[in-house]
Amino acid sequence: MWIDTHCHLDAPEFDADRAAVVARAAAAGVGQIVLPAVGAFNFDSVRELAHAHGHAYALGIHPIWVDRAADGDLQTLRAALTMHRDDPRLVAVGEIGLDHFVSGLDRARQEFFYVEQLKLAREFELPVILHVRRSADSLLKHLRSLRLVGGIAHAFNGSEQQAMAFVGLGFKLGFGGTLTFERALQIRRLAQALPMEAIVLETDAPDIPPQWLYRTAEQRAAGAIGRNEPGELPRIAVTLAELRGMSLHDVAEATAANARAALPRLALT
Repeated sequence: MWIDTHCHLDAPEFDADRAAVVARAAAAGVGQIVLPAVGAFNFDSVRELAHAHGHAYALGIHPIWVDRAADGDLQTLRAALTMHRDDPRLVAVGEIGLDHFVSGLDRARQEFFYVEQLKLAREFELPVILHVRRSADSLLKHLRSLRLVGGIAHAFNGSEQQAMAFVGLGFKLGFGGTLTFERALQIRRLAQALPMEAIVLETDAPDIPPQWLYRTAEQRAAGAIGRNEPGELPRIAVTLAELRGMSLHDVAEATAANARAALPRLALT
């Protein structure tokens, strides 16, 4: 069985055919999908979708949404974590983190929300799903001081040294569609060099499409669609298997076990 550890199934790109997307994923062997929230506005939707389709969810405030979040949204998150703390489908606090790539974001506000959400994760004894975008060192600084139960560094694209620092703190690293691009040399090197125990698979659907779904800006402007889906995960995994010289079956077994180690409640869903 495959586990997609990061999919935004509630995104509007799936409004027209969401049930069919889930069915295609199941037909491809994707047995579990983790739906992370990005803000207080979609806490309910990811939870309801997870329950409706038999999958899992996480609650958190994404760093790109922080500038639009109210200060009270942290209390809304606390209330939601309290209300659903015994829900086995609630597997993490996420998607949270820091984004140092997108220009114009308030970094101080991002850091405040990140630290406060780490504290909530520690209080509720939940792992975290981290957004890591040119921010690995800053994320690690706070993880070292707060010491959580671990989690997943989503769409990881840092150095091997940074990767091993996350691993040393109990984190797994998420690999997805970017892995399928031959020019993604750093990510492909990491996928080969890291301990297999450190790797989980994800799609980040509808985003980060694999090579065969990628469309240029000009193609998108002309109406071409490059939407990613959780059902693409096994085909993405073929690249990981080839890079590591493993069978597809062994990759499925290993990455599923790693996902359950990172998000222990997955074993209950």
